[in-house]
Amino acid sequence: MNTKTPHVLSISPNVSFADALAHGVMEKFGSKPENLSQVTLLLPTRRACRTVRDAFLRLSQGKPLLLPRMQPLGDLDEDELSLTGWKDIGGLNAVKPAIAPLRRQMLLTRLILTFEGGNTTADQAAQLAGELANLLDQVHTEGLSFHELQSLVPEDYADHWNITLDFLKILTDSWPTILEAEGTLDPADRRNRLLDAQRTVWENTPPQGPIIAAGSTASIPAVAKLLACIARLPQGMVVLPGLDRHMEEEDWENLDANHPQYGLKQLLSRLRMAPEEVEDWQASGLAGSHPLRAKLLSEAMLPAASTDKWRTMDHPAGGLLDGVERIDCPTPFEEAKAIALLLRRELSMDGNTAALVTPDRNLARRVASELRRWNIEIDDSAGTPLQHCATGTYLRLLAQCVAEDFAPVPFLALCKHPLSSASMEAKIFRHLIRQLELQVLRGPRPGSGIEGLHHALDRCETNWRKRTNRLSAPQKKLLESLRGLLGAIESALHPFIKVMKRKKTDFIKLVESHVKAAEALAETLEDKGVERIWSGEAGETSADFISELLEATADFGELDPQTYPALLDALMLGKAVRPRFGAHPRLAILGLFEARLQKADLIVLAGLNEGTWPPDVTASPWMSRPMMRDFGLPQPEFHIGQTAHDFTQSFCAERVIITRSERVDGTPTVRSRWLRRLENRLSGTELAGDFSGQSGWLSMQAALDYVAKIQAVAPPAPRPPLSARPRKMYVTRVETWMRDPYAIYARNILNIKALDPIDADPSAADYGNIIHEILEKFMIKHPKPLPENAADKLRIMGQEVFGSELDNPGIWAFWWPRFERIANWFVEQEETRRALIAKSYSEIEGSLTFETLGGPFTISAKADRMDLYKDGELAIIDYKTGVPPSQREVEAGFAPQLPLEGAIAMAGGFEEFGPRDIKALEFWRLRGANPAGEIKAASDNPEQTAAEALHGLQHLVSAFDRVESAYGSRPNPENAPKFSDYEHLARVKEWSVSGGEAEE
Repeated sequence: MNTKTPHVLSISPNVSFADALAHGVMEKFGSKPENLSQVTLLLPTRRACRTVRDAFLRLSQGKPLLLPRMQPLGDLDEDELSLTGWKDIGGLNAVKPAIAPLRRQMLLTRLILTFEGGNTTADQAAQLAGELANLLDQVHTEGLSFHELQSLVPEDYADHWNITLDFLKILTDSWPTILEAEGTLDPADRRNRLLDAQRTVWENTPPQGPIIAAGSTASIPAVAKLLACIARLPQGMVVLPGLDRHMEEEDWENLDANHPQYGLKQLLSRLRMAPEEVEDWQASGLAGSHPLRAKLLSEAMLPAASTDKWRTMDHPAGGLLDGVERIDCPTPFEEAKAIALLLRRELSMDGNTAALVTPDRNLARRVASELRRWNIEIDDSAGTPLQHCATGTYLRLLAQCVAEDFAPVPFLALCKHPLSSASMEAKIFRHLIRQLELQVLRGPRPGSGIEGLHHALDRCETNWRKRTNRLSAPQKKLLESLRGLLGAIESALHPFIKVMKRKKTDFIKLVESHVKAAEALAETLEDKGVERIWSGEAGETSADFISELLEATADFGELDPQTYPALLDALMLGKAVRPRFGAHPRLAILGLFEARLQKADLIVLAGLNEGTWPPDVTASPWMSRPMMRDFGLPQPEFHIGQTAHDFTQSFCAERVIITRSERVDGTPTVRSRWLRRLENRLSGTELAGDFSGQSGWLSMQAALDYVAKIQAVAPPAPRPPLSARPRKMYVTRVETWMRDPYAIYARNILNIKALDPIDADPSAADYGNIIHEILEKFMIKHPKPLPENAADKLRIMGQEVFGSELDNPGIWAFWWPRFERIANWFVEQEETRRALIAKSYSEIEGSLTFETLGGPFTISAKADRMDLYKDGELAIIDYKTGVPPSQREVEAGFAPQLPLEGAIAMAGGFEEFGPRDIKALEFWRLRGANPAGEIKAASDNPEQTAAEALHGLQHLVSAFDRVESAYGSRPNPENAPKFSDYEHLARVKEWSVSGGEAEE
């Protein structure tokens, strides 16, 4: 056993770790170029290796240099380790290869599905498999054995822990056998074996050149063992990042897992060294932050039992926070804009670099988006998740669209994706999809599948023919083009649709048919779908994912195709697209792990809120805290200590800016515990104001999107020329004209009509239209007398009109029972009423023209029903499935529809009969509740009310025949309509809040 005293050093956090390491290595070994090349540097990650290379380049000022051999400890491979002496332990074949992550997840998914016996879907099993894979890596990382699991649940524990342990038998009983059959190892197990093998090699045959392990906190036990070996090698040394030189011995002994020095304490305990035995790394001539900033952090981070020492400590030295700024922002939006401005300013300084360090991925994406306003693409170490890149999104949308049987929303999302073309010119495809949306997909959902879309087109054609009794040439051409579009989409997707309709299908066939359909749908007249989908960084990453997926699922078996989209999403998690070029060389977004040992002229530490940095402590889904402790797994707080170390290292940079948001998604946040500790330590000192969080950058970011307030927004008051104003109108629009003239201006003059929502649930208006249509058809088919079993015949007719709508559970449960009650009530009324009337008319049209200042004006109507009594008088009926206007509103002129129909009838405007006296104006309220219906008189004196309504309309038309009359929005707020499709166009919310008034 090597008894040499460990050679361990530490680099102060006040200087750049990479630069200090390069300086020190050059001072120790750089006297001759060939000496430097004999040095081996072991660093935490590949990115750290690149950073140290850059440090050597800065040190040599760009001159050629033989660099040390640099190898990453975190994700190493055989060819990155020293092979001297490996023959003694079996050579490269001594360690089996690692199982591919996706292959492992699919194998575990199959085991879970078997264990659950059909109680878990494939996508749920895949997510559980990901959690099991994490547990496997965690257990291997700590060097533990699953055989100890059975002793973890004493009798006084809850029963569900026993159920969990039964589930974990997947790992104890089945998984080792599968790994053996695969001839592979778990990645973490293999990494441990490689590290242990390298340790054995170096213990047996110490290397000839210097070995320096730098920057690692040895959170992995196998790495800690290797570092212990290196520290005792003849030319070995371990260089720690930022060992606390200011902490007293009693505080060092009281450290818990939350403390930033806890990991280093564990490593030194393994080396059997005290902190004072660790030497300082010598690197002269380096600029850094204030030498006492590390002392401030040491004091602020004292263990909880020692924080009473703050009362007796000296005040921090002046200038200690020079180069440090803190910005407390209202929300993440302002935080992202402020950070983008900071990074943009740094680029204006010749050669300066800047890095944003944050664990908040949402904030990172916002900052990247804000920088694009200056055409700056920032290098994001995390990349873009595969499921959010163009090809990944396209594949997911295609699977979802077919699984949901071409429901409008997923169908449109797929077809509007830039990769969709269906062998057409992209421009034509987009145009036809927009037309299909307008003609078919707006409003209630069509039938399922492509066939349902064809039927919806047929209904569209029927409706067009109803309006004009024929189709125009453009309509014929559009229908032909839309049918061709659906045919092209169906042809491209047919193989995938066929596979997805099966109850069970092989997973490989699903993936292969999915890929073929994606390629076919992406094809254009000029380019093959294969070229469009799999090209570029996103396409290449997606192609690698599909290739790995096919290889990993060769023996997966069958599954329910309906679970395929969710399963695909679960398998894509963790895959990322990382651009190889195009990002700005002087800017970077780094996660906490990637930021270790990095150097930049400006470091922005963002997202300093509890729950983000540090992260929330989450419970393990597999074990309770006591079980984790007894098993040997680290407590969740250990990760908080690691992130604390990341914070303290970065905080000691020469120039650092700290940002946080006071609210996230409207919820108040709690600033990070480390900020609170610094505030407490600085409280009452002259430096407290320098760390308050107030900054001029907030006003500067606000100025980015500042719009000067010239005046309050006034209600619109358009005054179109008289020639553009309407000269005819339906009675149904008169009430709107009175209450909200701007709506008439937008609809009748500007010809703007509101679009129906996509995939809308049938509305109350749809229900009313259906009831009207049923009663109209019944009255036309049975004008007089009533047939036998009239209520049954009315219900049969209702089933025909409702049609496929009855497949909707909500309509079947609520609308249909209401209609049945209405049918019974309606027949009861007819049995009594038909003895008194000569004839009933349904949906009868009429009009009346009168002279005004601007010339003739025509008012038209389509009455729901008119009953001609045997005495020659008329009763005009308006069916209402909602609440009808009150008699007071009608007689006051605020609901003029029914009275105006009466005025038209009195003037002989209905061609079926000449001028008639009005016997009654009635609202038939068809509630379908209890009672099912009721008849309400609109007026006690219908003829007078009708005459007054016509006089009021003539006065209204004359008023708007004057060019100075404006079509204002809601001129009388008390009588304004409850809802209008044009409120957003009139900017009602803006001028009603600001109190704006129309200006002449």
